[in-house]
Amino acid sequence: MQIEKKDIRALSKDQLREFFVSNGDKAFRGNQVYEWLWNKGAHNFEDMTNVAKSTRQMLEENFVINHIRVDQMQKSEDGTVKNAVRLHDGLVVESVLIPTETRTTACVSSQVGCSLDCNFCATARLKRMRNLNPDEIYDQVIAIDNESRLYHNRPLSNIVFMGMGEPLMNYNNVMKAIDKIISPEGLGMSPKRITVSTSGVPKMIKKLADDEVKFRLAVSLHSAIDEIRSQIMPFSKSFPLADLREALEYWYSHTKSRVTYEYVVWKGINDNKASVDALVKFCKYVPCKVNLIEYNPIDDGEFQQASEESINEYIKALERNDIVVKVRRSRGKDIDAACGQLANKEA
Repeated sequence: MQIEKKDIRALSKDQLREFFVSNGDKAFRGNQVYEWLWNKGAHNFEDMTNVAKSTRQMLEENFVINHIRVDQMQKSEDGTVKNAVRLHDGLVVESVLIPTETRTTACVSSQVGCSLDCNFCATARLKRMRNLNPDEIYDQVIAIDNESRLYHNRPLSNIVFMGMGEPLMNYNNVMKAIDKIISPEGLGMSPKRITVSTSGVPKMIKKLADDEVKFRLAVSLHSAIDEIRSQIMPFSKSFPLADLREALEYWYSHTKSRVTYEYVVWKGINDNKASVDALVKFCKYVPCKVNLIEYNPIDDGEFQQASEESINEYIKALERNDIVVKVRRSRGKDIDAACGQLANKEA
């Protein structure tokens, strides 16, 4: 009878060490294999050149490495790269390399599809098929780091969890992936260079604070008026702004880390004085900065980019109140790699 092979990257280092001891080998062999799996990004057991052939064969008989495969890579005119990432079970997610003159950022996915229902986002139109495992998240980062070195002659500098899915609805796996990314046994990246973006799940924001995370927090806000926000993001009816505010105050009191609000201004929806005033008021609850994001249409025309004049009204009001604000121009629009456009059309 054929034994079902386990995903070896689901094992901790201690479990790997125990496996080797129970099979008559030395515990340190587990350390070697662990380094190959995470630090060196081995795709198969044959890559593990300092491990005896008989040991590699034993690993092959007992385990699999469920490695991702970049099925399709598209390059934008502005240097942005979008990867269609094939998972071991055939499902596809997308991740993006976003370059500027000084940094390269990986935008990674945390779910196949999304748990939420934001009306302006292409990913939300896909039902959530499953959560990504920690190694599948980690592999996206490794692939983009390799592309950054290849195309821009420098390692990856930043990571944003702003791809497909709601990261806080896959909390444990996202946290495990980040642990690997910041570990010296993984990529050794500073947590300050990682931003987790949430649509605003108050209970999970408080959990982040309780877990004393060191990475940055961004919130897709888009309106500080409940009626408008629930029109844009229907799920937010379950998470009113009063609850979100309380969770963010809790976050700041525990972490002393300011929040970034991601905010798109749409024509006829939130391009009015009441919306501007409400955002300014909301920004005073905890130290924050605001990213005003250029909207990227997803074909049906229900949501349209607001005028420059409307965006300037936001900028003037925020600056008048000493709130840091930046306008984020989207990159990779010509390959559907910009914010809100990820929907694995090639799957």
